[in-house]
This record gives sequence, structure tokens and C-alpha cells, in this order.
Amino acid sequence: MRKVVYDQFGDEQVLAVREQPTPAIEKNQLLIEVKAVSLNPLDWKVYRGEMKLMSGSKFPKGVGIDFSGVVAQAGPGVTRFRVGDAVFGLLEVFKGGALADYVAVTEANLALKPASISFEQAAALPVTGLAALQIVDQLAAVGKGDEVLINGATGGVGMFAVQLAKRRGAQVTAVTGPAGATAAAAWGADTVLDYTRQDVAQLPQRFNTIIDLSDKLSFAAAKKLLKPRATFVSTLPSPLGLVLSFLRNLFSTKKHRILILKPTTEGLNTLATLAQDQLQIPVEKVYPLVNVRQAYQETSQGKVKGKAVVVLS
Repeated sequence: MRKVVYDQFGDEQVLAVREQPTPAIEKNQLLIEVKAVSLNPLDWKVYRGEMKLMSGSKFPKGVGIDFSGVVAQAGPGVTRFRVGDAVFGLLEVFKGGALADYVAVTEANLALKPASISFEQAAALPVTGLAALQIVDQLAAVGKGDEVLINGATGGVGMFAVQLAKRRGAQVTAVTGPAGATAAAAWGADTVLDYTRQDVAQLPQRFNTIIDLSDKLSFAAAKKLLKPRATFVSTLPSPLGLVLSFLRNLFSTKKHRILILKPTTEGLNTLATLAQDQLQIPVEKVYPLVNVRQAYQETSQGKVKGKAVVVLS
């Protein structure tokens, strides 16, 4: 089978499509024929070597976390799925390997794909959808009437965070570039700000929650925009960032939470239900496997709004 692998850390040029053995499954695993794989910022953070403490430095490595496909084989210990089922799910976050014709996965990391969405849309759901759920419902506990600022609102996590915050009854201010304004409004944002025209740090409004998905808004800058008891959420954890957030939270009612994605079966099933309930899943661009380097280059440079996926068959 084909699989995208790399033998050293670096930019997109280290990625290569190679022939590899089809994985053998254990009794509690399924073999999935992969149809589509989503691209995420965590992917390039890992293959560029920025997350060595989490990913390790043993090569070769695979890339790609979330995927959709069809069950090709099921081990005797599998109870929830059978051969032929259309599914979506994810692999271990810091190890990846989904960009392959086949992947072996436990049923805890899978959910049935709703018939109402495509394989491309299903692949776009797990990582960013679970991240948005975790941010909105757990880290920030967004509720009715809360004022929420989402910085970087038209990226993969942002497009779901806007919709989820609105479903929880929040007043959402979305910060995006000129090209993303229409999309943010369509996803339900009450106010859309263009960061090229408005300095977010100078806003007069104060928020219950600020979600920074751009990795450009510091806690110090966000703190000035928070109400006395409020939460700032950032993504892409680092050891230093985790220590600093812990120390800040000891002495302030303005909390700093950092997303560390914790996938759950319940979360995947919630996403499947939301997809059936008109959750918008915009896939901006689709790439063939042979163009995987181009796909990561363009997405990592911010040239694709919303989600991008690679299709394998």
C-alpha cells in the first residue's frame, strides 16, 4: 500500500509517498480502507520537529491524524462495526500515519459516518471538531449570554467553535481576515472583525471567553480584554506554555487554559450527531495523494481557509 512517511524533521520536502506493508490487525482492531485524510496545523508542527517531546525522534514517521474510510477487516473482539461500514476517526495525535491506503485502529477511535456528509467532510471532523467541543464545552464552559471572542475564526477549529458557541447561546465576535468575513457570518458570528482594519488588542468590549486559534494573541494582550472572571484559551501546547499557564492560574481569576486534545468515543459520536443536525463542514480544497507536499505547503502558509483534505481513492 501507499503511505506518506519521512525520515528526518524538516519542511514539506521531507515527505515522501512510499510502498509499505498493509498493517495487520489485532483482535480488537479494524483495518480501514482510507478514503480521505484531513490536514491539521499539528501535522506540520510534528514533522518540522517542533513537538519532539510529544512525538519522539524515532524514524520513519507517518503523517496525518484524522481520516474517513470503509471497514475492510474487523478483529474478533470488535463489537460496534462490521465490514463495509463507512466510518471516520483518528489515530494517536502525536504519531499520526493516517495518510496511507489502509490504517489499523481500535473501535474506540471510530464513529459511523453519517450518510448525509461526504468522506471528505467526515475526514475534516475529528481533530478540529473535537478540539472545538473541548474548548467550548470544557475549557471555557461557554453558556447562554456569554460574550465570546474567537481570534482566527475561519481556520479548521474556528469554523466549528463559532457554530458551537452559537449553539450554546453565546454572543460571538469572530476575528478573521477580509477573505473570511462572509464565511464567519454564515457560521453564525454576531460580529465579524477584520484584523487588517481593527487592532483586536484595542477593542473597548470585554469578554467572558477569548479563544485564540491564530497563535498570535498573547495572554498579556488578551487579559486586558477579559472580564474580571473570564477564560483565555490557546492551542498548540508547549512545555513552557503549560508551566506559565499553571502559575498564572494560581493567582488570577482570569484563567489561561491550553488545549491538549483528548479524543473520546463520546466526542466522535457527538460530532456525528451534530453533522446530522446541520453542522456546516466546509471543505475548501481537496488534493490527490501525489500532491501531498503542495497540500501541506499551501495549508501551512494559510492559503486555504476552512479545511483541506487529501483523497486516497
